[in-house]
Amino acid sequence: MTDAYIPHGGYWSTPFARWQGTMAHLHSLEFAAHVAKDELARRKISTDEIDVGVLGITIPQKQSFWGLPWITAMMGADHIPGPTISQACATSARCLQSASLEIDGGAAEAVLVLTADRTSNSPHVYYPAPAAPGGVGAHENVVLDNFSSDPYAKCGMIDTAENVAAKWQITTAEQHDVAIRRGEQYLDATNNDGAFHKRYMTLPFAVPDARFRKTVATLETDEGIRPATHDGVKDLKPVKDGGTVTFAGQTHPADGSAGMIVTTRDCARDISHGSGVEIRIRGLGMARVDKAMMPYAPVPAAQRALDDADLSIDAIDAIKTHNPFAVNDVVFAREMGIDVMRMNNDGCSLIWGHPQGPTGLRCIIELIEELTMRGGGNGLFTGCAAGDTAMSVIVEVTEG
Repeated sequence: MTDAYIPHGGYWSTPFARWQGTMAHLHSLEFAAHVAKDELARRKISTDEIDVGVLGITIPQKQSFWGLPWITAMMGADHIPGPTISQACATSARCLQSASLEIDGGAAEAVLVLTADRTSNSPHVYYPAPAAPGGVGAHENVVLDNFSSDPYAKCGMIDTAENVAAKWQITTAEQHDVAIRRGEQYLDATNNDGAFHKRYMTLPFAVPDARFRKTVATLETDEGIRPATHDGVKDLKPVKDGGTVTFAGQTHPADGSAGMIVTTRDCARDISHGSGVEIRIRGLGMARVDKAMMPYAPVPAAQRALDDADLSIDAIDAIKTHNPFAVNDVVFAREMGIDVMRMNNDGCSLIWGHPQGPTGLRCIIELIEELTMRGGGNGLFTGCAAGDTAMSVIVEVTEG
């Protein structure tokens, strides 16, 4: 268990927009700074109270070399130092671990965690090679080329899902059942004029122009959501010949940002403005599994987080996963002995998309809000990441 707490309401996320959508023109770091400044002001949280920042980003943007110090300077908080972290889809969880260590070690009383990514229009990078024939170097599209080819496992991410599906005998029909259920759960969050999303998200959301001078679009909710239905999936064929994973059983790239304050118990109480809700980071875990078996990695990562928190899976009241494939949830539920249909209430990355850096943080924010609505409890987040790895976070929510 850590001594790190999250203030009730001290977190936010933008809506997520399917790639090449309404946010495709925005520099992800400039956008995250713009959003964070507004959201902190809305919560009456002064940046003077923040000692350290942690930035999570996985897709380079122009001058992202300057990382966290640049983003806080754009917010008018140029006293805040801190690292920039990139760990593929585990970036959010790693940022929370880094923030927790700052609090536990007494190096800071309040840490600002910011996560941002834009999968749209990702950089095309050229790597010079003067000693190569003709001096011709290598090049890549940072998003598309890395999604399709793991340099160690020599396969694409979808191949890891097929490997797990084959080992655990997970059928297309089973994946479709989970995908349809996840769509229903997401739609639950949009009921009552999006009441659940409005607990942590500013809606309608004003999308700025690239210079942050005017609003060019307004989003009422996430953009590009296409929940699966029985009629919609019945004729879908697997993406790969002889495979099981269809387009309904996998997520889509997206754009967005999310943020959170991690702090001491006393500071969390002050920032929470007397809400009486306490949120503690209770456990963390990380794992790596056999080559090209990525969707299975959340299972041992979750078990290590449970061990860290001295809890069993039976003590967990709500579960959120980063599930780029429906296969992830099926194998997790089987191995942990839980009902796959009761995980991921109110949405998950399978449905609302995957901007990578912010994905896990939004999952954890929604997990906190679900537990708060229940009156408290223990929540588990777990999610896979590139390189057949995964990270997990356990939060404990209590009401005073």
